[in-house]
Amino acid sequence: MQANELRKKQPGELQSLLLDLRREQFNLRMQRGAGQTVRPTRLQGVRREIARVKTVLHELKQGESA
Repeated sequence: MQANELRKKQPGELQSLLLDLRREQFNLRMQRGAGQTVRPTRLQGVRREIARVKTVLHELKQGESA
């Protein structure tokens, strides 16, 4: 999901999306640790998407305090 799409969402939606992404990241890491084949690009993509969501949440927080 692109950052401009994320900026249109409410903070509550972003928090739940962040929670889902972190769960997915955890599951992918556990699969990799168990020896199952995991696409490295999916793990990298989830990590980047988490960063995007956190960036937008931070922007919203900074906008409220200004």
